This record gives sequence, structure tokens and C-alpha cells, in this order.
Amino acid sequence: MTFLTQRNLILLAAGGSAAMMLGALAFQHLGDMAPCKLCIWQRWPHVIAIGFGMLALLVAPRVMAFGGMLAALTTAGIGLYHTGVERGFWQGPTTCTAGDATSLSTDDLLAQIMAAPLVRCDEVPWEMFTLSMASWNAVVSLGLAGVWFLAWRRG
Repeated sequence: MTFLTQRNLILLAAGGSAAMMLGALAFQHLGDMAPCKLCIWQRWPHVIAIGFGMLALLVAPRVMAFGGMLAALTTAGIGLYHTGVERGFWQGPTTCTAGDATSLSTDDLLAQIMAAPLVRCDEVPWEMFTLSMASWNAVVSLGLAGVWFLAWRRG
């Protein structure tokens, strides 16, 4: 049980976010999978959680652990939202998905096509065990939030 000190839990949680970021960057740069807008949104809370982890080692570990937990919950929430967009449960941002084009004029449709990003948020570029990267981010991030919570409670 001595391994589960507040410091070690913080290192584990922040290290988990760092591993998630390294994985995302590997998919992007080594796997040639450009991220969509929602993928980028999911990365920012991981970066913030890493920052909270580094700050926790210097000052106010309990406060920083709570911040890390909120960051992990935020990226998990974005991952769940992104999963819903991928599965067609709801529509994503209009700059990120294919919308309903039946009511658009020709000029409006052309403008939407020209402004559309190259990577769509409603398509799954990779999955494992029927879960997309967004889904895996949500699952892992919920686990990381749990580790942050344990670190916060140990404070």
C-alpha cells in the first residue's frame, strides 16, 4: 500500500495523460492519421492535466490533484460527445461533420464544401474491440480521473 502515496498517484495520473498524448501524436505523425477538430479538443485537457501533475509536485498537491481530476473528466466528456457524433447519436460541430444539405442553395452548399475540414469528426478512422479512439480516450480518461480522485483524497 505504500506505493499508493499521493505523489505516486499524481505521477501515475499525469503520466497516463502524457501517454495518451504520445499515443495521439504517434497516430498523427507515424500513422498519418490527421486529427479532427474534436480530437484536438480532447488533447487540451490532457495537456492541462500534465501541467497540474507537474505543479502538484511543487505546490498544493491536493488542489492540483482536484484540477487534474477535472481535466481528466473534461477530456472524457469530450470523448463521449465525440463518440456520439461518430455513432450518429447527435450531430457534431457544423465545421466538423457532414450536415443536412437538402435545404441549402447551390452557393451555400459550395461555400460549406470549401470551408469543410479535410478530416471529419463523424467518421471513425481506427478502432479496436469496436471502440474508436474517441471512445478509448473516454474510457482511459475516466480511469485517470479515478486516479486523480484517489490522489486528491490522500491529501
